[in-house]
Amino acid sequence: MAVSDFVTGYEHIGVPTNDMDATIEFYETLGFKNLFETDNNGKVIFFGLGDIVVETYEVHGDAAGKRGAVDHMALMVTDVDKAYEEIRKTKYPVIEGPCTLPFWANGYYYFLVQGPNCEVVEFGKKL
Repeated sequence: MAVSDFVTGYEHIGVPTNDMDATIEFYETLGFKNLFETDNNGKVIFFGLGDIVVETYEVHGDAAGKRGAVDHMALMVTDVDKAYEEIRKTKYPVIEGPCTLPFWANGYYYFLVQGPNCEVVEFGKKL
């Protein structure tokens, strides 16, 4: 099997922010709607527009604030644990998880992998 056997599509892109108010204004100006809001060491908001989802989250001064500053992309998977087993067979390091976050109605189960350019790919599933 391969990790791609468990991927069903795109989940979201993660964008860290030092200024949540400005971020809210920006995405609302573009027509995005607030899909979900919570706190996880700072405010976290998922904005949606059609099939596009952007997760914005406060990082209290640690956001790069320059081009190329998207933090991660997330892919939906059918089975997080099986995708994790397949990733562990590769040379790419798992840098977080698998674990659960208190996002959405019943939580979100995921893990993160770091690529060769320090990009982060998240594999997750809403519970």
